[in-house]
Amino acid sequence: MKPTVRRATFPALAKLNLVLKVLDRRRDGFHELRSVFQTISLADRIEAEFTPGRRTGIELESTIDVAQNLVTCAADCLLKESGATGTVRFRLNKRIPMGAGMGGGSSDAAAVLLGLPALTGRPVPMERLIALGASLGSDVPFFLLGGTALALGRGTELYPLPDLRPEAVLVVAPPVHVTTAEAYHDLGRDLTTVSRSPTIDIFQSLAWILGERSSIREQSFFCENDFERVVFRKYPLLKSIKVKLSKSGAGPALMTGSGAALFGVYDSGAEAANASLLFPGEWVKVARFVTRKRYRSLWMKNLKEHVRSMAWPPQSRYVR
Repeated sequence: MKPTVRRATFPALAKLNLVLKVLDRRRDGFHELRSVFQTISLADRIEAEFTPGRRTGIELESTIDVAQNLVTCAADCLLKESGATGTVRFRLNKRIPMGAGMGGGSSDAAAVLLGLPALTGRPVPMERLIALGASLGSDVPFFLLGGTALALGRGTELYPLPDLRPEAVLVVAPPVHVTTAEAYHDLGRDLTTVSRSPTIDIFQSLAWILGERSSIREQSFFCENDFERVVFRKYPLLKSIKVKLSKSGAGPALMTGSGAALFGVYDSGAEAANASLLFPGEWVKVARFVTRKRYRSLWMKNLKEHVRSMAWPPQSRYVR
């Protein structure tokens, strides 16, 4: 009897850093971070199909050629962890700009870790998914959760914050490639110790405020990205984009990650769309914040024929 092919589409949403503070280098070589992550509606699309079988194979078709695609890396890790065997085929439609600081590759990896167990019928507990995600990239664990979250350590220690309103955001991603390693290197000359830095006070203030209020628009003063100082020095275009966003009424207007994308938050989608006209020739996208509840409902909608409950992570109905 021919095995049944199971198919689903995985949503892989982008993220923004609403604040990003970089502290000292850790003993493991990573830097100690303080950040607030937020999922937005801009997303890659991953079409997946799984055919049970004795042999394992992973195939990927992508609109963009990437030397080491995290989709196949995540699938390999997941199959080995769960013991599932069969052929997995992916079709990746990239919509999140690469190297923009929005976690596109990490989100793709997390989408595979979340969605593939629903197709294979081999569940993996959340703690193991988070460990697998952290081994693939610092941003991956966040995309297993979604919404608004505090990120500590190297970004893998996560704590939920109350959901922010689905405010409108304009993302501008110019064709500038900022090397993350160089950004950290340049910033390293200016790092201070935790005990002497106002970084913790600023981050702590924003965290408390976001715990009590649902809008980031009123908290623009606390939204800072430490990388802006060194990245803007090398790439003045990025600073000019931030200035335009601020003058157009965005609050906050900020670079995300180590760049090169910048974003502005607006009161309405119409305001964000009007602001996009200031950037002719640039890659621009109007999006919205996506709450944790909405993030998970997107998954349940896409996996509805393969899951048996509303539990998180998605629980496969094929489990024996």
